[in-house]
Amino acid sequence: MSELVYRLCRYTAWFAGAVVAALAVLSVVSIAGRALSGFGLRPVPGDFELVEAGTALAVFCALPWCFLVRGHATVDIFWEAFPQRLRTFVEAGTSLLMLAIWVLLSWRMGIATVEHQASGETTFILGMPLWWGYAASLPPAVIGCIAYAWRALEALGLALPPEGFAQGGAAR
Repeated sequence: MSELVYRLCRYTAWFAGAVVAALAVLSVVSIAGRALSGFGLRPVPGDFELVEAGTALAVFCALPWCFLVRGHATVDIFWEAFPQRLRTFVEAGTSLLMLAIWVLLSWRMGIATVEHQASGETTFILGMPLWWGYAASLPPAVIGCIAYAWRALEALGLALPPEGFAQGGAAR
């Protein structure tokens, strides 16, 4: 199970990277179109709408992997001074807190998806239905819930990371 959770989160993080790269290309093309408007080029219509939705998607895809590999910021000089029991308590507590937050986010995102779909609200320039962005971010949010629950189990000693996984941000 551990291998499955880590692999799923790693793949969604790779997808996040692809989304960010595509958004970067989109931004460069749009900026070049603005800069070269005198030569008949134009910016990409609705570029900011696409960047907004794509950035939200990338964040929901990348955060679970970051949390699993302990890629978040820590102050190691203080962390290492804590007794092991306190570190276990803090790690389990933060994992459970993140799980609670992401369950709430996922639940509200599901509700927002349904409400925006029913209202038919669209973006200003592209006319893209708003619910698409919510719906696209919902599966990675659920994957995040799985990752935070798994990390809490690891912190409590009830589960182990995959074999060969190096703690502290490095992964095979």
